[in-house]
Amino acid sequence: MVSALKKNPDWKGRKGPLVLVIMDGVGYGQYKEGDAVANADMRHFRSLEASCPATKLKAHGTAVGLPSDEDMGNSEVGHNAIGCGRVFAQGAKLVSASIETGAMFQGTVWQELISQVKNRGSTLHFLGLFSDGNVHSHIDHLKAMLKRARNEGVKKARIHILLDGRDVGSQSALDYILPFEDFLKNLSTEGFDYRIASGGGRQYITMDRYGANWDMVKRGWDCHVRGIGRKFASAEEAVLTYRKENPQVIDQDIHEFVIHDETGPIGTINDGDALIFFNFRGDRALEITRAFEEENFTFFDRGKKPDVYYAGMMQYDGDLGIPAKYLVSPPAIDRTVGEFLANSGVKSLAISETQKFGHVTYFYNGNRADKFSEELEDYIEIKSDRVPFEERPWMKCAEITDKVISAIESGTYQFIRLNFPNGDMVGHTGVYQAVICGMEAMDLQIGRLAKAVEKAGGILILTADHGNSDDMFEHDKKTKAVLFDKDGQPKAKTSHSLNPVPCIIYDPGFQGEYDMHLVSGLGISSLGATCINLLGFVPPEDYDASIVRMIPRGQGSQA
Repeated sequence: MVSALKKNPDWKGRKGPLVLVIMDGVGYGQYKEGDAVANADMRHFRSLEASCPATKLKAHGTAVGLPSDEDMGNSEVGHNAIGCGRVFAQGAKLVSASIETGAMFQGTVWQELISQVKNRGSTLHFLGLFSDGNVHSHIDHLKAMLKRARNEGVKKARIHILLDGRDVGSQSALDYILPFEDFLKNLSTEGFDYRIASGGGRQYITMDRYGANWDMVKRGWDCHVRGIGRKFASAEEAVLTYRKENPQVIDQDIHEFVIHDETGPIGTINDGDALIFFNFRGDRALEITRAFEEENFTFFDRGKKPDVYYAGMMQYDGDLGIPAKYLVSPPAIDRTVGEFLANSGVKSLAISETQKFGHVTYFYNGNRADKFSEELEDYIEIKSDRVPFEERPWMKCAEITDKVISAIESGTYQFIRLNFPNGDMVGHTGVYQAVICGMEAMDLQIGRLAKAVEKAGGILILTADHGNSDDMFEHDKKTKAVLFDKDGQPKAKTSHSLNPVPCIIYDPGFQGEYDMHLVSGLGISSLGATCINLLGFVPPEDYDASIVRMIPRGQGSQA
């Protein structure tokens, strides 16, 4: 049981609320060209940045629990870090370690998967995001499992690939498909048969999240399970054909493809088969998992649901027990900021639109779906538009702000956290003009929030979970020059960046309670202790260091 926080004897906090603004995908870029954050008219953000205590925070790699500093941060681990105040080993690192030690293959679930297909002479299927982006999955994990399956005598495997183009290069699919086909050929000897069976872009099939578009999941189900979709002889042929028809199409938007031979689809999922969904991240894995596991499923017509042994790479929702079978246990995150505040009697609000609602609730709370207190916590979800984000780059930032300003004016809440998704969701489209528009739309709302916070006597923290919109063009790694496509346009970069993110504290009522010079060199996990400090409490001793240095009463201001 988490106890209540100790109150700061020297300062009880402001009379108004602490408002934590997570500007999703907004970092400090290292290149002038393609930095939509730097190049947009963000006058409200810049004014606060210039006049308030500010620093930069690490938001990728080991600072958020990923294997190395070459690994980009993402919204899941970013909100985990912000909300739990410490760094936990995350999915990619846990899965890699489980494979390296052999623990995955010694576990009951792996052994049951292998036994099922060997005893029944059936097929072992793998479904997941097909890249080395290391945000939702890693192709090396897939290869390791395929090698192990062959070594254990699994004769037939089928792989259903979801093209990335988001956490990796926007048109890099063949860079993964072609060497992988060679890898499968080396496994498919002596009576073994390992082949790609179906696929499509991650933003078109299968990987929806937060119930935003179940049609995506249906298209994936029909493609992977039933073999319904456009027919091709190979994944390479599918990608080349779609690109010929639309040279500008990026991998994440490629439509479904089903691999056929002279007998029909080569890899439908049937009774007695086993399937591993090899994504380790949970948000875009939950819906397809529910389609496989739920008996009374109502979101679309599945046709005849095959009786398969289904396992996830990890458990994607511990509270709901989804999936029932999984290969690697997720990080056990406890003692989060939300739990401490609830047990300390702090009334709080979490709000975003659909695309990031789960991040300021589920992920922020340490992968917990339920509230810590029904009485002290309110959640508001603004429904996202179901249109391409480049067509509505302002998204729902104004509607989110409307609700937050009402909450501030109500005097009900001591702590409000919100997520503006624009920098990330529009950033992933690769459409630079749209990203600039999204940044400027968000900045208008930052101006509105600052006025409301000042009027209420509160504090505003501007920060982010990772970078994205700060790095929108591909650059040559050696020369740092912008890369151009065949039409002479800068080549779009659709993945997250490795750049640091802002931390700006706007505190109109400041009276010397803390040092105006913020601590540098920290990660976003330090936001946990910072929020607790600014609410008038003492952070837990094992939390990562606060960004603010509190000044005991009587020692004077460090302004």
